[in-house]
Amino acid sequence: MKKHKSIKIYILGCFLLLSIFQTVYAQKNYELISPNKKLKMTVSQSKEDGVTYSFIADGKLLIKPSQLGLALDGNSSTNNWVVAKSENRKVNTVWKPVWGKRAVVADKFNEITLLLEGDGNVKPNLKIIFRMYDDGLAFRYVFSDKNVKTVSDLTKYNFAGDYTACFYNGENPNLGPKKLSDCDGTFLPVMTIQADDSHFMALHEAELIKGSPLVLNTKKGNTSFSVSANMDEIGSEYKSAWRVILYGSTPGAMVDSHIIELLNPNPSPEMDFSWVKPGVAVWDWRIDGAIIDDFKYSMSYPSWTRMVDFASEQGFNYLVLDANWYGPEFKQDSDPLKGNKASDVKKIIQYGKNKKVGVWLYLNDVGGKKFDIDQTLKQYGEWGASGVKYGFMTGTPKEKNNWTQKITALCAKNHLLVDFHDGPVHPYGQMRTWPNAVTREFCHAQLDAHRVFEPKTFVTTVFVNMLSGPIDMNNGMFDLRQGNTTRVDENQPVPSTVVSEAARTLIVFSGATIIPDIPEFYKKYPDLLHFISEEKMPWKESKTLDGKIGEYIVMMRQNQEGSFLVGATTNEESRTLTIPLSFLPKGNYELTLVQDTKDSHYLTNRESFKVDKKKVSKLDVITLNLAPGGGACLLIKKNNL
Repeated sequence: MKKHKSIKIYILGCFLLLSIFQTVYAQKNYELISPNKKLKMTVSQSKEDGVTYSFIADGKLLIKPSQLGLALDGNSSTNNWVVAKSENRKVNTVWKPVWGKRAVVADKFNEITLLLEGDGNVKPNLKIIFRMYDDGLAFRYVFSDKNVKTVSDLTKYNFAGDYTACFYNGENPNLGPKKLSDCDGTFLPVMTIQADDSHFMALHEAELIKGSPLVLNTKKGNTSFSVSANMDEIGSEYKSAWRVILYGSTPGAMVDSHIIELLNPNPSPEMDFSWVKPGVAVWDWRIDGAIIDDFKYSMSYPSWTRMVDFASEQGFNYLVLDANWYGPEFKQDSDPLKGNKASDVKKIIQYGKNKKVGVWLYLNDVGGKKFDIDQTLKQYGEWGASGVKYGFMTGTPKEKNNWTQKITALCAKNHLLVDFHDGPVHPYGQMRTWPNAVTREFCHAQLDAHRVFEPKTFVTTVFVNMLSGPIDMNNGMFDLRQGNTTRVDENQPVPSTVVSEAARTLIVFSGATIIPDIPEFYKKYPDLLHFISEEKMPWKESKTLDGKIGEYIVMMRQNQEGSFLVGATTNEESRTLTIPLSFLPKGNYELTLVQDTKDSHYLTNRESFKVDKKKVSKLDVITLNLAPGGGACLLIKKNNL
């Protein structure tokens, strides 16, 4: 009997162990729903697949079960770790940015945190935090273990269909649109995806505290993308960047999103950013060599004073001084504090102060790293400069990110705005934590990459690169004469119409709208100049009214004085658009509409346009006729009579 009893106990014990094993690894789901109930994420736990997530929008599966987790040094990973605990919370508050697309931003999301436990002696020290907003999903990994020194991200995006996508591509045209199955190799975000006519996504990251910026990998023939497997050091704790999946039923809804900024923390309470003032800036780089009457513009004090006078007349905030003011920009002995025109720079800063126009100073990696960067930026602040345009940063992407963070913080300390150029690290929401980080050339800039810039480039970039944050595209060239100009750096005609050029300055989101032409060409078109002068930031409100990737965009912004501005641009095709004015509050308004003529064309007739003025209300619908490569500008002011 004892023998049979022992066998029964053994069998019972095996059964219990099997039950425990099955319980641990049985399919277990966790759901997270957006506040508006339209988006859903499901996280599943199984022995076969580990921890996976899927993403559904408006009832449509967009991302099928995809891997989550980290690879650890020593060839181990969190693949087989199990969820030991979950915590939920809801947040419903507002963010009032120093400046941005609107004055008040809803910060509303649902969150779940999963605590994963490894086997053996590994403690439950991996958290995966998920946040679901009405316009997308974000998740990050938080990990700490003194025995683990490096990790890499195992995140995958298994798209549920062979969608089309466009990608950031430096100072070249954006890659795409391409079918996912045709993509092969590595790609840089932002990755903008169109599933169908009413489902759009974009992949990016937010709050990259340290480590390597996001790179995406795929192989031809499938519809799955993964995060680059670069190993990053942990230190005392590892916090990955937020992996962000923006969502919109239109591409414009993603343009209007604030997820990237909201995933970054507020400024330190010790930091005062009341001095940060976004606005329009004139620029001395593209004026060099321009001849008007008996005056030849150059990057020198006489031209700077003319530019400051013009900026002051128009209510523009800044003058940007570009390269070579302290000597040839790539020479090792060009001293960014004492070289070349430093005495004239200090004079123009004071001249600008008297005219209420701030002055930005150019600096690149040669001067920034050969000389003490702390002392250089401290001196610029003491001179009274308003900002720094930093160019040609060198190093690995990881090193560039660290250097960018250091310069941004030093600029804030010295009350300097900052604009990073020439292949910068992509924006990932820094403007919330560091409002002085007002823009960067994370785009195929219109004049810096003029060799390949076309109208379709613009209406792709605004739906790809601009989803990452504020970008500097140097739009607004008004000298559009046929044939080459007298300018030194870039003398080819711009493939655009003058109306489109003005509209682009509004459409592009930036805390420093840097316009490239000389005063006389702006004054040649007073209605369009007035439109740019009305771009008084920070914006009270912004909304993408219409648009299709690679085809056209219509943007509305409300300025500080309450007036409404609308800019529209198209690709190489002419088109007719109808714009309801339903965004207006009740009341009567005066509309000034500037648009192309029927004969306008971005290659052959760039300067022709017509102006119409009329009374409107929120019940009106405006018809816009855009020429090939053209645009339209609407200025709507309250009629108080």
